[in-house]
Amino acid sequence: MKKLIWLAALAPLLSPASALAQKEIPKAPGYEECPLGYVNTLGTTCVSPIYYEVAPTNGKACLSGWMNIGAGYCKKKKLGIF
Repeated sequence: MKKLIWLAALAPLLSPASALAQKEIPKAPGYEECPLGYVNTLGTTCVSPIYYEVAPTNGKACLSGWMNIGAGYCKKKKLGIF
């Protein structure tokens, strides 16, 4: 039973973190501004009062079901819209 509890606690840490809901994200390489919905901390990060599921674009187009929010990031659409 203890192993099951530990596995459940560690599962989020073991899963890929390329697209997670984030309140604070690093600025994408080559960008000084923050994506839509985020505020510049005047450092190397951007913060948002709302949890968005974002992923870096890595110079490519956003995947289906995602929208470009600028500054090198895509945001997952909710209910097929924003």
